[in-house]
Amino acid sequence: MDSSDEEGEEYLFKIVIIGDSAVGKSNLLSRYARNEFNPHSKATIGVEFQTQSLEIDGKEVKAQIWDTAGQERFRAVTSAYYRGAFGALLVYDISRRTTFESIPRWLDELKTHSDTTVARMLVGNKCDLGNIRDVSVEEGKSLAESEGLFFMETSALDSTNVITAFEMVIREIYNNVSRKVLNSDSYKAELSVNRISLVNDGSDGTKQTQGLYSCCSR
Repeated sequence: MDSSDEEGEEYLFKIVIIGDSAVGKSNLLSRYARNEFNPHSKATIGVEFQTQSLEIDGKEVKAQIWDTAGQERFRAVTSAYYRGAFGALLVYDISRRTTFESIPRWLDELKTHSDTTVARMLVGNKCDLGNIRDVSVEEGKSLAESEGLFFMETSALDSTNVITAFEMVIREIYNNVSRKVLNSDSYKAELSVNRISLVNDGSDGTKQTQGLYSCCSR
């Protein structure tokens, strides 16, 4: 691919946000996409998504970020939305241990339904509620390390680490894809109208580099 072909390239990656109901998935997305927070946010019905753009290495990278409903009765509806995802944020509420204990199930579901090598980040949300913390930073880090995930604590309420979390996942996807397009036959770059559509045949099993970040240290 020569330099004239590279001008104006656009990457489009799908990212899903998963986790139990009321862990703050919708507010994380609205804080990142629109810098908004709704204290009276209701349970998401079905799936909503926002598209955000980021410039990396002079290229426009777009992330289509899907907010997948966490309530059990919607799981059958939303499972199809895992397919084609290049990244995932697995979210729990640091003040509700049951939401942390659900993360292995969400990981299993992600592995079952996603058809690509997914950049995954474990997110301990609502770190502004440190006074009623029910899951320690160390527990979050330990789970992330054992599963090969990035880890970060966030607060959609006060914006702590929200942009950092999303952009780290987007950059990791971009880096993974850029390496594999150059080095692996399992990816094929299909160029049309200045857009690169990236296809993974699922044969790659590269282990991710971990990044561990926390907030609200006490």
